[in-house]
Amino acid sequence: MKATRRDVLLAMGAGVGALALPRVGRAQGAAHVVVIGGGFGGATAARYLRRLNPDLRITLVEPNERFATCPFSNLYLGGLREWDSITHGYDDLRAAGVDVIHARAEDVDTTARTVTLSGGSRLDWDRLVLSPGIDFRWGELAGYDEAAVELAPHAWKAGPQTQLLRSQLEAMEDGGSFVMVVPQGAFRCPPGPYERASMVAHYFRTHKPRSKVIILDSQDRFSKQPLFQQGWQALYGDMIEWVSQTDDGLVVEVDAAAREAVTAFGTRHKADVLNVIPPQKAGLIAERAGVTDDTGWVPVVADSFESARVPGVYVLGDATIAAPMPKSGFCANAQGKVAAAAITADLAGREPPPASFANTCYSLIGPGYGISVAGVYRAEDGKVVEVPDSGGVSPLEAGPEFRRAEAEYGAGWYAAICADIWGTA
Repeated sequence: MKATRRDVLLAMGAGVGALALPRVGRAQGAAHVVVIGGGFGGATAARYLRRLNPDLRITLVEPNERFATCPFSNLYLGGLREWDSITHGYDDLRAAGVDVIHARAEDVDTTARTVTLSGGSRLDWDRLVLSPGIDFRWGELAGYDEAAVELAPHAWKAGPQTQLLRSQLEAMEDGGSFVMVVPQGAFRCPPGPYERASMVAHYFRTHKPRSKVIILDSQDRFSKQPLFQQGWQALYGDMIEWVSQTDDGLVVEVDAAAREAVTAFGTRHKADVLNVIPPQKAGLIAERAGVTDDTGWVPVVADSFESARVPGVYVLGDATIAAPMPKSGFCANAQGKVAAAAITADLAGREPPPASFANTCYSLIGPGYGISVAGVYRAEDGKVVEVPDSGGVSPLEAGPEFRRAEAEYGAGWYAAICADIWGTA
């Protein structure tokens, strides 16, 4: 499988304020679409809604003035990226005609069609797009709660937690251990933990070569596993140890103060830096909007990514049940374009165009050593299905030149998708 930066750009194009604002009513003749969440899905939807119908009123609600991306945050941990390079602002979206409000959406009334913002102001909407990302299932992993994250950071929402984890790695003595806990159930970015282990190992090899990376996994298999393990052996030798669920990798309790993870068989792993990725669910605003089911995630209609439970509400990205599509930034971007096209068609009384999606997930194992997995998907009978014989993974037998090219493609993808969404590379 081989791609070029042009291929990435073409694939990405496929598929077509203040806290105390007054209540915003519907303008005569102009439908109002409110988008909650300014990440890969929400910001894409806002931009493409504006492109597809410049007469729509588009309001994007996002608490952060700059959005830190989970993609490439592992490279920040490995010392290959600076913080500013993975954060993006909203000036370009404003220039495109999107009204951006920096506030937190606190509640949704799907009967009155209003969103309540922090500070008490409300927005009326004709269509609502939710791209809330993930929240955590506090209490499902004994000992790991919102206080524990200050001692054993998750860094699974890019931001202060990511910076805290990097500072802990920098402060760790050479010869110490980094222990990462991988959760049960669906979680954001299936290859993400293993890229993180790679980037931490790169940092250790460069700065703390006697140190160790231990992955305690609730699974027996993971995304791109043969490729990761081949790269680990080639670049890091025995520095990285992966412990599968069968081999006693399932963690059932955390002692954050002691920096210990306890497995189902009672083994206690003492860490110098403990990174716990907790069990996950859809962002809280999705639950408050009534679009989640008993799994904690959001069922959607694949043709449009409209909620399967509440008409007029569209949900994007990691919060959704969209398997076999992974919970990735690339997929959220593709879903945002499909939803924008569907909403525009719906408001105009037309049938939406056929929905199709692509995903390429690049992972960096070390500088100049990239791997990828790709997939193509379509909507069929309201569900997402994978197009037969599409996509695939990087070949195991590939040589150094191929791995270098994949690393370059990954960097090109990141620059291109950020330009597509936020107007910044």
